[in-house]
Amino acid sequence: MGEDHMFKILGSNTFKEALFILLLMIYIVTICGNLLIIVLVSCSKNLHSPMYFFLTQLSVTDIMLTSDIIPNMLNIALYEQTSILFSSCITQFYFSALSLVTECFLLTVMSYDRYLAICTPLHYATIMNHAVCCKSILVSWLWSCCLVLILTLSICQLQFCGPNTIDHFFCDFNALVQLSCSGVSMIQIEEMILSFHVTVLPFLVIVASYTCIVLTIKKIPSFSGRMKSFSTCSSHLTVVSIFYGTLISMYMFPDEGQSQIINKILVMLYTVFTPLSNPFIYSLRNKDIKAALRKAVNKIRVTIVILD
Repeated sequence: MGEDHMFKILGSNTFKEALFILLLMIYIVTICGNLLIIVLVSCSKNLHSPMYFFLTQLSVTDIMLTSDIIPNMLNIALYEQTSILFSSCITQFYFSALSLVTECFLLTVMSYDRYLAICTPLHYATIMNHAVCCKSILVSWLWSCCLVLILTLSICQLQFCGPNTIDHFFCDFNALVQLSCSGVSMIQIEEMILSFHVTVLPFLVIVASYTCIVLTIKKIPSFSGRMKSFSTCSSHLTVVSIFYGTLISMYMFPDEGQSQIINKILVMLYTVFTPLSNPFIYSLRNKDIKAALRKAVNKIRVTIVILD
């Protein structure tokens, strides 16, 4: 694009004060919850394992996603609409897409980690060592950056000559493409190919991993042993179900029959409520994190008593 257009993002004027307070609380809780997980894993030696290392990266993507989207949503909630330059809009799209794509790859790596831990426990420490963990994280981030950059550069080639009003919470791909007055068939095909690459293929890997996990767990003779093995991956399975369920329904099915309200609700689920729920799912269902949290709280109490 030759010039930096001004885009107008519309919100809803219903219960805007209540919506602003709700979004602000969600934002604060999301940031604090994910930062807490990062701090606990970094400071607690009992949490220095591949699973929790991947979990901190998942928290980073959640913080990046909510920080990219919710502040703008807060502005919309107060003033019913907001204006944004195309350069800022495309930047918002890039980082929101980057966090989502990276989360897809991270959840896939985490499923493979659980597969190794349950199906090949004797070789787990050898295969999933620190070097492999770092390489997996690095590849996930770099590959996500490249894929999202391809789609972002294609959007920059579109022409916008209409009212440029986005009836959405943020600069989403579909919302931007619908405003273009140039041909969009090629970029839509490109988006479908990339979506298949970052959504369907990782999802198939996750399904294959959990199929092997279930078959292995079924072979454990005792019920307590089966429950103990399943508990190590139940939190990840819950997050995968919520994240991929909303993401696939949003992008991999035709949306002509979906109303704009349903579209916005689905977007809210994976951009706002999934990052909010992840820390609770992992902390409330994980004994190691709860133990590390209690230990940290006790240290703070002891420090306060000493200072008094």
